[in-house]
Amino acid sequence: MKIVPASDSSLLVVFGNAISSGLQQRVLALFHALQARPDSRIRNLHPAYASLLIDFDPLQLTHDEVTALVESLASDERSSLPTGTSVDNIPVCYDAEFGLDLDEVARHANLAVEEVVRLHSSATYLVCFLGFSPGFAYLGGLPEVLQTPRLSSPRRLVAGGSVGIAGSQTGIYPLDSPGGWKLVGRTPVRMFDPMGQPPTRLQPGGRVQFSVIDRATFEKLQQERG
Repeated sequence: MKIVPASDSSLLVVFGNAISSGLQQRVLALFHALQARPDSRIRNLHPAYASLLIDFDPLQLTHDEVTALVESLASDERSSLPTGTSVDNIPVCYDAEFGLDLDEVARHANLAVEEVVRLHSSATYLVCFLGFSPGFAYLGGLPEVLQTPRLSSPRRLVAGGSVGIAGSQTGIYPLDSPGGWKLVGRTPVRMFDPMGQPPTRLQPGGRVQFSVIDRATFEKLQQERG
């Protein structure tokens, strides 16, 4: 573990330089240990695959004090992910209209489209961190055979709710935005609500599974959502 100042009011805790489940567990363990402390001097926490950025109030804390806190929590064997984390089930329609790149993912994996859908929807994913846009969750745990490169040229517009694959990651676009991930389906579930508490449906350290729905069910759920 390496701790370096990132600004006059932030520290970056680096656990490594790769995407791995072991590093993700360490990042999320420290994230949850800090999150569980009722300390308003810690203003924000930004987990990534192998690092955690800690924003703090420089009028009340010094870099050395935050470093000491991090070292204490990181050495505490009790610092771990919360137990009994429930799995959030996200319905996804894998119709061709939504899965614009499903055929390409299938060709890359040398699998039938139906097998791609089965594999993608049967895995349990870890919410590693949020980024790119509000509520965009980077999900780890994609079956290795489905790992597919990003698009060579990003789309100017990806519809909110679109489910994509990029390398070893899968994720859900919460809002209409540009994007370069290979699209395999779409969910009618709202992933980001600025008026919600919290505004993002998924949180770092959470677990996600996808369930296959048909187009009629997609339309019904979308109408119910309003």
